[in-house]
Amino acid sequence: MADDIAGSTITWTEDGVELSAGWRSENRSAAPSQVKVIGDDITADAAFRLARSGIGLLWRGDYHNGRRLLQALDRRFARQHAGRAGRGRGRGTPRRGRKIGRGVAGADAAEIFSAERAFNAERSRLLGLLLVELGEDYALDLRRAPDVRPACEAAYGVSDGSMCVSLTELGGVLSAHQWQLRGVAIDALGVTIHPRCGVFSPIRGEYVDLVATTPFGSAPPATAFDLGTGTGVLAAVLLRRGVGTVVATDINPRAVACAQENLERLGFAGSASVVEADLFPPGRADLIVCNPPWLPADPTSALELGIYDPGSLVLRRFIEGLSEHLTDSGEGWLILSDLAEHLGLRTRQEFEELLRAAGLHVCDRYDTAPRHRRASDADDALHQARSVETTSLWRLRRNA
Repeated sequence: MADDIAGSTITWTEDGVELSAGWRSENRSAAPSQVKVIGDDITADAAFRLARSGIGLLWRGDYHNGRRLLQALDRRFARQHAGRAGRGRGRGTPRRGRKIGRGVAGADAAEIFSAERAFNAERSRLLGLLLVELGEDYALDLRRAPDVRPACEAAYGVSDGSMCVSLTELGGVLSAHQWQLRGVAIDALGVTIHPRCGVFSPIRGEYVDLVATTPFGSAPPATAFDLGTGTGVLAAVLLRRGVGTVVATDINPRAVACAQENLERLGFAGSASVVEADLFPPGRADLIVCNPPWLPADPTSALELGIYDPGSLVLRRFIEGLSEHLTDSGEGWLILSDLAEHLGLRTRQEFEELLRAAGLHVCDRYDTAPRHRRASDADDALHQARSVETTSLWRLRRNA
């Protein structure tokens, strides 16, 4: 749960009695100030009008009907947005653009990206107003509701009382728990990695493959740091390749616990340590690997910290701090997509100037094309930029 809403509550009146519960929101949304209890008898149009005015809708009907209502709200929001875009006055809509998600004409990539982020934020805010209440043990007391208790406990920890969450967040928690149980197959390891809720899943395998195949030189390094480890997948790849010891860091406590679980399960507990740290741990290493978030924009949740990096701050801090944490013959491996360059959010010249200012030079570079679904989706608003995206592993050393 985000620190800035920890301990907050949500209140509503039901059957003439004022009630309250704790409030949780992974995307840092504040609890709605007004809440109306609704059920199966409400129409989608009426619910949409209430949500559009900022009123929280506490669902007391059938669970599956609630999910259908959520889909109906989504359709109405898309129609409303398409209508505003057609009239050319939708805030955040690119000039002469069509509906976000189906391609946009006549706007540059940065404008399209900004519009898509604005669209998604507005959509998330509206859909996030359909709420459910979880009991003291995370029980969901709705007709035909699944048992959500294991998933909620895995995401939130031991329950400390009843709470309200958005139905969209609950859906995300349930989906994340399935990923945690099932795992993600990692070809470079020949095993599965199990992500936790709120930890970026290693489904973009190209960056893992780069770390698995880039040559070390004469011998594997004795020591390595894996910065922003997430699930611990890159630390595991390094150890599998013969690196002596790895210190993995992450600022997200969930990621620290997740990486520890994965590394222990893979038998690397004796050669890996996972610490909660804001990028670099103390000391120096022969190899420092970092796969920072690749798009300079504001994240809206802990999970998005793996994608969005305001002002490229993490990238800058890695480059500026690399020299003082490398051994004399050490090397930094920076894994970075160039999508930000194709979107006009950062230039190659700016990146190269960062390296020069930090006293670093590129001794080699390995490139690969992304294999994720959106890279080949012609209907994606950012398809033109995504279709030419390259993910690179930059081998960096200190200047002599």
